[in-house]
Amino acid sequence: MRNIKTLFAAGVIVLLSASSCNKDFLELAPVSQQNGSNFYKTSEDIKNALSAAYGGLQYGGLYYSSMHIIGDLRSDNTEITNPNAGADQQAVDNFTNLPTNSISSTTWAGHYQAIQSANIVIEKIEAVSMDATLKARYTGEAKFLRALMYFNLVRIFGDVPLVTKVINNPEEGYDYGRETVANVYVQITADLTAAEASLPFEYTGADIGRATKGAAMSLLGKVYLTQKNWSLAASKLKEVIDQTASNKYLLLPTYAGVFGVANENNRESIFEVQFKRAATGEGSPFTNQFAPIGSGTAVVSIGNPLGQNIPTANMNSAYEANDARKAVSLRTSYVLGANTVNHNYVVKYAGTPAANLDSDNNWIVLRYADVLLMYAEALNEQGYVADGPAFIYLNQIRTRAGLPIKTSNNANAALRVADQAAFKLAVEQERRVELAFEGHRWFDLVRTDRALTVLGANGMQAHHTVFPIPQTQIDINPGKITQNPDYN
Repeated sequence: MRNIKTLFAAGVIVLLSASSCNKDFLELAPVSQQNGSNFYKTSEDIKNALSAAYGGLQYGGLYYSSMHIIGDLRSDNTEITNPNAGADQQAVDNFTNLPTNSISSTTWAGHYQAIQSANIVIEKIEAVSMDATLKARYTGEAKFLRALMYFNLVRIFGDVPLVTKVINNPEEGYDYGRETVANVYVQITADLTAAEASLPFEYTGADIGRATKGAAMSLLGKVYLTQKNWSLAASKLKEVIDQTASNKYLLLPTYAGVFGVANENNRESIFEVQFKRAATGEGSPFTNQFAPIGSGTAVVSIGNPLGQNIPTANMNSAYEANDARKAVSLRTSYVLGANTVNHNYVVKYAGTPAANLDSDNNWIVLRYADVLLMYAEALNEQGYVADGPAFIYLNQIRTRAGLPIKTSNNANAALRVADQAAFKLAVEQERRVELAFEGHRWFDLVRTDRALTVLGANGMQAHHTVFPIPQTQIDINPGKITQNPDYN
């Protein structure tokens, strides 16, 4: 007998309540399942429902914790140095995570809850009488969010159920099996194309932080790059770069100016998850999560230091001498009492929490430096050109970091990039230190087919390029949901 009370068939659940979210544009009154069918009548109702979809980004299975666990801890950037920081996270770090690991189940369930919220907006808005431009914009925002959720899922799990309608009855979830990666990407591309067409480049006032046209374009460029469609990736990313002429996006003068509570939603940031401290559960956990266990109040003054996402020695040594990014990103020691403790930890999300796990730091999903490096990569993949345009964009990032430029025939071997293969590695290295601890490294290594080469010594095997499907999903719907190879 199917247990409807605990049913997450294909990870899809009925929206029992639309949780409140943060910052001004994410305020939301709860909407219960019982009155949901009668709720979506006005543009304000839809606005509230859309706020619930944005709220999904804060779930534990998304940007509250899962995306940095997968994006950095799974890679060579960070590690768990103290077992008390979490056995399931340590298993992800060591490539010993099984289908019963909570990281898989939390990530799967959280993303599908967020997809359900986006589907509600997309479906219910059709019958609402409201301003046509605003209707198109709200739909575009919801489609951007849905595309982002599916992009995460397909990169983490491979084939996943593709649900583009509201699930009103949990029994409907049994109809969905795993859809091919190719078909999921078709939907992602369609959603982002539609979002780009209907979204503005920027907002003002309380709307700052919503998905923009540039966010849709940047994510679509990354989707094309992940699919190894170099031409489309380069074309779309160049469209974003061309917006610098109108000052929509730019590389900030200093790396430090990109991060910190006072610098949120700046001109380099293209899309970030909004968090707000002291707002009834809307704060971010990163300040506490990334402080070393046992550091007391030396690293974070309020709350518990949890010892997660600790930079590896390899990450520490990845920075060149005089790289301005290192001091902004990590520290190698702290002073506790009269003693200096040598211990790496992330400082990119340093702050003063209002309470434990309750800081104001946002999580940047897309920023302009990422776009520049993706564009350089796409150009090089289409054909290496000695000191050509790809070098220009790579060196913009290096110059901002206070480093000498790389050229095709530099007398300094460390700065010489003489062929296409060398340029690929140069981009990989630059992405690692530029985007450190922002959840990109693992996905970069898998995308470029370099994961096994880099991480094989850490215990990685070929099948680890995707995570195991949660065992709970297979147990609930074994006729439709199957396990990834070699995880049985």
